[in-house]
Amino acid sequence: MDPNIVIQTHSCINKPLHTPPTTIYSVHLLTQQELRSMRSTYLAWLLLLPFFCYLLALPILCNANQADTLYKFLKTQRSSNPFRTQLRDQYKRSPLSPVYVGKQDGLKDADKIDALPGQPEGVDFNQYAGYITIDPKAGRALFYYFVESPQNSSTNPLVLWLNGGPGCSSLGYGAMEELGPFRVNSDGKTLYRNNYAWNNVANVIFLESPAGVGFSYSNTSSDYNTNDEKTAEDSYTFLVNWLERFPQYKTRDFFLTGESYAGHYVPQLAQTIISKNKNTDQTVINLKGIAIGNAWIDSNTGNKGIYDYYWTHSLNADETHTGIDKYCDFVTGNYSSTCLQYQNQGDSEVEELDVYNIYAPICKQSALKPGSTGSVMDFDPCSDNYVEAYLNLPEVQTALHTKAKKWTPCGGVSYTWGPDTILPVIQQLIESGISVWIYSGDTDGRVPATSSRYAINALKLPIRTAWRPWNFGGEVGGYVIEYKGLTFSTVRGAGHTVPSYQPERALAMILSFLQGKLPPSFN
Repeated sequence: MDPNIVIQTHSCINKPLHTPPTTIYSVHLLTQQELRSMRSTYLAWLLLLPFFCYLLALPILCNANQADTLYKFLKTQRSSNPFRTQLRDQYKRSPLSPVYVGKQDGLKDADKIDALPGQPEGVDFNQYAGYITIDPKAGRALFYYFVESPQNSSTNPLVLWLNGGPGCSSLGYGAMEELGPFRVNSDGKTLYRNNYAWNNVANVIFLESPAGVGFSYSNTSSDYNTNDEKTAEDSYTFLVNWLERFPQYKTRDFFLTGESYAGHYVPQLAQTIISKNKNTDQTVINLKGIAIGNAWIDSNTGNKGIYDYYWTHSLNADETHTGIDKYCDFVTGNYSSTCLQYQNQGDSEVEELDVYNIYAPICKQSALKPGSTGSVMDFDPCSDNYVEAYLNLPEVQTALHTKAKKWTPCGGVSYTWGPDTILPVIQQLIESGISVWIYSGDTDGRVPATSSRYAINALKLPIRTAWRPWNFGGEVGGYVIEYKGLTFSTVRGAGHTVPSYQPERALAMILSFLQGKLPPSFN
């Protein structure tokens, strides 16, 4: 039996509260028998990991955030190519298979947030947070944070946002650093308003998925061994139950969005919804489209795009790029040891940068800064630290109706990797008739626009609207091309987390997506 490739992420829980987000990684090639035995030792290893972090003094391993998680994922994926998993036929199972639906009476009102600690005055929208039980027998529940629109909430569409990792929090990143209504000040205690939040144009759910990420949890330790298929099924069960709790949204236009490894999460969840919608005896979700940003969707084109981006942006030496071109087979993905040496050299040449935004400053001070007020137009590279401090305040966890725990931005799961490519799923979504958008911040070197363009080109779709700049306030907001069934857009000046760096342009872009039209031209 072919081994599965597993990435384990565990929090280094003995680190001080105000240090950078912490995650430790170990990568193994495991047989199915080893996977089963690993479950019984999972908690023991989790308790020992802080000791190893201290003993070995490995800052790279013990100071991981969303950026580090994806980096480790990609590095190990390249070196473990012979064991890559293929796209499973999991979605051909009967749509009539049962879905757990629990009683939701009174839970919506219980989830309503009176006010978040430190929030600014004049908050004019409803906020909710709480748990949706996915499996009562296992004690598995997913945490969500939901914000309605200040205006037109009764008619605006419903949007679900997912961060990637795999294993990173949509609350900590999506809600608190990107497209949510608030950002965290450098004191780690107070919030300021994001005037370009996506809830200006939609009602937005931020879901911490899979179980083990953020505040989501299970009472069954084996649930923390997870994969793409289980993540999609649990997210679908979450949505069905969430719509029971918020029945006014059952017929609302619904859109799935996300970034990074959500290039796996979002398309597979969309495919699950389309399959399950065939059973009209249960909730039919009114899915209209998906939008995935800087999305990891295809390994071979993704890796080629990374190194081409490095070289074309003067981050790699000519000799390095020549070696990668000569020795790396990006068609089959079979990388020789010489290829991997050149790839490692290419990575080392950019390691002093924030490769997730090659023109952005890096965080040089991990300590909180009391009295400093942030600006949504000037993203603070130390925001991870402020968010972690804020979400670990007891009064914040009480306001969010969470179980008291040490919150970390990434970790808590052992992830058996999903398929090597999501392109067949995207092709099926195109054929289903829903709207499919892929967008890229053009200063991201980790999942760059080149990777997205190579992946899209592999679909060989006819062009409907040729490549052109799109207009935002008389300036180039980015570039866009419309294919038959798929739209690709860039956001100029944005990194991997697009709304963090270009909140105005990101909002304009996502509004066009929701309205089903291309961003405006200069004509």
